[in-house]
Amino acid sequence: MAEVQALRDTVTGKTFAPGEVEYFNPDVGQVATLDVLYDYDTLRASVDRDAIAASNTRTMWRYGPLLPIADSDAIPPLAVGSTPLYHTPRLADDLGIAAAWVKDDGANPTGSLKDRASAMVVARALETGRSVVSTASTGNAAAALAGVGASVNNHDLEIVIFVPETAPEAKIAQLLVYGARVLLVQGTYDQAFDLCYEVCQSEGWYCRNTGINPYTTEGKKTAAYEIAEQMNWQVPDVVVVSVGDGSIIGGTHKGFVELHKLGWIERVPRLVGVQAVGSSPLVKAWEAGADAADMQPEEVHTLADSISAGLPRDRVKAMRAVRETDGAFVAVTDEAIVSAIPAFAQLTGVFAEPSCAAVYAGAGRAIELGFIRPGERVVFLSTGNGLKDVRRAQQSVSGGLSVAPDIDSVRNALSL
Repeated sequence: MAEVQALRDTVTGKTFAPGEVEYFNPDVGQVATLDVLYDYDTLRASVDRDAIAASNTRTMWRYGPLLPIADSDAIPPLAVGSTPLYHTPRLADDLGIAAAWVKDDGANPTGSLKDRASAMVVARALETGRSVVSTASTGNAAAALAGVGASVNNHDLEIVIFVPETAPEAKIAQLLVYGARVLLVQGTYDQAFDLCYEVCQSEGWYCRNTGINPYTTEGKKTAAYEIAEQMNWQVPDVVVVSVGDGSIIGGTHKGFVELHKLGWIERVPRLVGVQAVGSSPLVKAWEAGADAADMQPEEVHTLADSISAGLPRDRVKAMRAVRETDGAFVAVTDEAIVSAIPAFAQLTGVFAEPSCAAVYAGAGRAIELGFIRPGERVVFLSTGNGLKDVRRAQQSVSGGLSVAPDIDSVRNALSL
C-alpha cells in the first residue's frame, strides 16, 4: 500500500490531511477536485519496478504498493485491469505515423475502463465501512460500479445508480442485470450527476461520481502504469484519449507523472484529448486559453453518450493533463465518430463504442493540425467495448449479402 500523505485542491493548491475532507475543497466548491498525494521519495526507495513486473497478479492490483488500499480483503474479486496492448501497424500506416498501439480497456469485466475507478472506490468503501455506494453515469461508470459491487463477497454493499433515461438500452440492461437499484432520471447527465451528489450528502452514501471522488483517479491511473510496463517502460510520444468529464485523461496523466517521479520512465507522453463537436467545452476553453475553473455549463448534443458533458466535472485535471504535457484538445463530428467505428475495428480488431472510436477520428484531426507528427509513436486508449451501443454500430455499416443456399449464388454475390 502507498500511504496517503495529503489531499491537494487542484484549484488553489491548498492541502488537507487524509480524512479532513472527503471530495473537494468546500471553500471553493466541486471544481476544486483533489489530488491524492504520496511520499514519492519513500516510494522510490521502497518499491521495486522489476518486482512489480515479475508479479503473478494479473490485475490492476499488481501495482498495490502504489495504490491507497491497505486491506487486501477489501479488494473486489473481479479481474480488473491487465488489459491487452495491441501493436497495430495497419493503423499506423493508415494515419501515416511511425507506430501505433491500442490499449483495449473494453476487455475489462463490465466492458470499460471505468471498472478501474469502480474497483478502487468499492475497495475504499469496504475499507472505510460504507454500506451504500452511488454514482451518476451515462452508462459505463454505472455498469462498472454495479458489476464490481455485485462481485463483492461477504459484504452487504448496496449500489444505487442515477442514469439519464436516454442512455443506451444495452447499458441500462447491464445495470439491472447486476442487481443495482437504478433510477432513470428524466433529464441530462449533468442533472443526474447533481441529483446523485445531493442524495449522497443527504443520506450519507459514498459518492463515486467522476470529478467528485478523488479515488476514481487512483483507479484510472493504473491504465498508464500498464501502458508503460507493457512497452517495457519506453513510453510512446503521444497517448490519445476520448474526453467527457475529463477524469480518464486526468488519471492517465497522473499515472505517467507518478512513474516519472519514481524514475521508472524518462518522460511523460503528450496527451491528446478528443471530444465530440456537439460536446466540446474543453476544446473551446483550451483554444481560448481559458482557466478550466472558470468554465460554465453549456448545452450539448452528441450520439457519443460516454463523452457527453455540458460541464466536465474533472475539467481542471483534464486541462492540466493537456497543458502540462504540451498536448492538445481536438473536436470531431458525430458523423466522423460513427464512420470511425468500423474503420477502427477493421484496422485493429478492436470493436469500440462511439466515444472510444472517436480516438481514431481525433487522431486524424490532430495530425492535420500538427499536434501529432508523422515520426511519432502513438497509443490509442480504447475505453469501452462496442457492444455497449450496438445500435450505433449497426448504423455505421451496411447489411450483409443475401444469398440462396447454393454455391452459384455465393459466387455471384462475391463476384468470384
